[in-house]
Amino acid sequence: MKKVLFSALVMAFVSLSMHASEWTPSEWPVLKHYDQNHLFQVALPLGGIGTGQVSLGGRGELRDWEIMNIPAKGFSTVYTGSSNTPFFAIYVKPDNKEATTTLLEGPIYPHEYVRGGGGEEVNHHGLPRFESASFDAAYPFGQVNLSDSKLPVKVRIKGFNPLVPCNSDDSSLPVAVLAYEVTNTSSSAMDVSVCATLRNFIGRDGRGMNDMAGCKDNKNAYREADGLRGIYYYSEGVNPEDQAWGTMALTTTSREGVSYRTCNKPNAWQNTILNFWDDFSSDGVLQEKVWPLEVDPMGSLAVKKRIGAGQKETFVFYLTWNFPNRKSWSPTTVGNYYSTLYADAWEAAAKIVPRMAQLEADTRLFVNSLLESSYPDVVKEAALFNLCVLRSQTVFRLPDGHMMGWEGVWNRDGSCHGSCTHVWNYEVATPFLFGDLAQTMRDVEFNYATKENGLMNFRADLPLSEAAKRNSPAADGQMGCVMKMYREWQLSGDNQFLAKNWEQVKKVLGYAWLADNGIDGKGSWDANQDGVMEGSQHNTMDVNYFGPNPQMGFWYMGALRAAEEMAKAMKDKAFAKKCRTLFEKGSRWMDENLFNGEYYEHHITNPETFEFIDMDDPATKIPDFQLGRGCLVDQLVGQYMAHICGLGYLGDKEHIRTTLQSIMKYNYLSDFSRHFNNMRSFVYGKESGLLMASWPKGRLEVPFPYFAEAMTGFEYCAAVGMLYEGMTADGLKCIKFIRDRFDGAKRNPFSEPECGHHYARSMASWASILALSGFHYSGVDRHITFTDKPGCYFWSTGYAWGTCEVKADGTAQLKVLKGELPLEKITIGSKTKKYTPSAQ
Repeated sequence: MKKVLFSALVMAFVSLSMHASEWTPSEWPVLKHYDQNHLFQVALPLGGIGTGQVSLGGRGELRDWEIMNIPAKGFSTVYTGSSNTPFFAIYVKPDNKEATTTLLEGPIYPHEYVRGGGGEEVNHHGLPRFESASFDAAYPFGQVNLSDSKLPVKVRIKGFNPLVPCNSDDSSLPVAVLAYEVTNTSSSAMDVSVCATLRNFIGRDGRGMNDMAGCKDNKNAYREADGLRGIYYYSEGVNPEDQAWGTMALTTTSREGVSYRTCNKPNAWQNTILNFWDDFSSDGVLQEKVWPLEVDPMGSLAVKKRIGAGQKETFVFYLTWNFPNRKSWSPTTVGNYYSTLYADAWEAAAKIVPRMAQLEADTRLFVNSLLESSYPDVVKEAALFNLCVLRSQTVFRLPDGHMMGWEGVWNRDGSCHGSCTHVWNYEVATPFLFGDLAQTMRDVEFNYATKENGLMNFRADLPLSEAAKRNSPAADGQMGCVMKMYREWQLSGDNQFLAKNWEQVKKVLGYAWLADNGIDGKGSWDANQDGVMEGSQHNTMDVNYFGPNPQMGFWYMGALRAAEEMAKAMKDKAFAKKCRTLFEKGSRWMDENLFNGEYYEHHITNPETFEFIDMDDPATKIPDFQLGRGCLVDQLVGQYMAHICGLGYLGDKEHIRTTLQSIMKYNYLSDFSRHFNNMRSFVYGKESGLLMASWPKGRLEVPFPYFAEAMTGFEYCAAVGMLYEGMTADGLKCIKFIRDRFDGAKRNPFSEPECGHHYARSMASWASILALSGFHYSGVDRHITFTDKPGCYFWSTGYAWGTCEVKADGTAQLKVLKGELPLEKITIGSKTKKYTPSAQ
């Protein structure tokens, strides 16, 4: 490992000494095509992990400018309907013909024609546009295809931000790469100029999107340095401690044909856009002039090239930023990790752009490796597209590198703070793609958010010194974190990581056994230590369940199994034995008492005495917000995680399979048009989905709040369970109807919401990759496992990734494309052998 780290440091040093050279993107892979009727909601985030982002819209627009530390859905840097929002335009002058200037966007959608009555409801409503548009995606690559029967060019807009598994720094870059690939479709040569225009909106982050507040004494400066040419945006008036204070840079590496304007004519009666359009349309070359400065001066950067008949040229622009003052849910500024790496946005460009060829190549290698594998396309789509959660405002990194997350984000704020354990328990993309970041999350949970008695706060306050001050445990969150600690130890093979955290793991699990829970003087979840969760159990349904139930019960069984294995490694025989004993008792009890022949039920207890109540007695008062005899969509979530961790079955194998069959039987709706839902609706009309719960034997009067909803993270959990149990057709059916709902017209394919956009639980979709490949890796045992079904399977451990081609004769070819993979044994199906690189 030391050798690898040294090599990486040398590479970084060398790259910093290089100047940017002109780079153009290679051919990009395409997984999903969206035609002109399915573009309205498309918004592909362009940004790194924890950096914020701007999104590439389906028709080519830049939307949702979220680079200033807060969510900003719908924010276009100024009010909606303005001609002063950021845009790209193209000037085309064929030899011996008239020139044309066109906005580099597709047409206005019919429903946008009359929305407010003021004649300016759409950004750049008065600029000529391309008549046809479509969108191709294979996240993080997005491509907009523009054409027009009246124009002698077609344009492909290519936008991305580097995404390299097992390299969190290269995946955390504050840059949006935008390349405009222009093809001359005529029989004569032509001059073509592409121009980027961006106002200096520093200080205006979207909180007051319908006014001009925030900007103050903003300045633009043209620079040529480090092989870059472009405009540096800064402010001398915005408070340098404000979240919206920082810098931006709009640059190119083109060496010829570059022109610019750092300011523009004041915007009386929209004279700014008029003056710009006249200047650019005259010859495709911008003329710098001195104008009275506005609070948010407009900067424009153009590149002009000659394109032969039938030929193609690419115009590449880079937008970088640095906004260091993140507060998130902290009352004070906590900062950003990425901001510690760059003094300002120009330095970010100077360090990032020279490496772009390699960064793009590494990203292409990842995406192509996944796309060329044998997984169904809908699985690739669900797994790949939901990775954008990591690169949305849902996620950020503290200056010391700790990764933190909201549950999701609202339009102008985060949703549900604190890296909520019972939500983040479901996602598996982070550990399998960025193991180092997953370990930082475990560090927060066990070493910052946990009290002396083992109570783990399911929301970690900031700054981290405040994380343990609440008294807010969640039964599912806490037990799931024990399983995740086991997972991170196994994937990393780092025994020191386990040793450092072992006492905290024992304390966190042991909290379930306390006679005094430290909150109300009552016993904790398994105070009588019989292996059954039966106390008051706060959980991801945002209520407390009273009495044994499968959701918390299987999380507990999984935690006991994980702790048993960790205890064995730590040679803590007494603790291992206790965990085994409780697991056997609890697992047996759940199968004998909670399984009703079709699925596992919830046996409700009195909230005060914890004695079982008679749910068949009409006179019995049943507590509100319980599950009871309902069939819960994620009742087997603990088993889902156990399969992922390689911990085996937590209950009777046949009962597990029967339960998943019952979920499809009772919770699946092929048509929601007649479905009553008193809460939030994430599925409409004739769309299909899995209900959160069903009651084949009669519903409780007041069930848990979300019972009538359908949410993707929970649906993925059930679908992946089906895949693990060999119910492949049902599992894939579930994944398909989820992704069918995100078709670009009705919903954004790059944001699956629950309690907010870009919801963390949606990254449970990555588990479908694990289930279909039969992939499991133990860095502790140096043992890798795959299915024996012939095919090519992408895999990743969080520290290395590659492919494994399983052949019909039972042999396999394992490729490590990035990282290091300590390996001694390989299992294909049920056959295990010693692994040697020469005998793959």
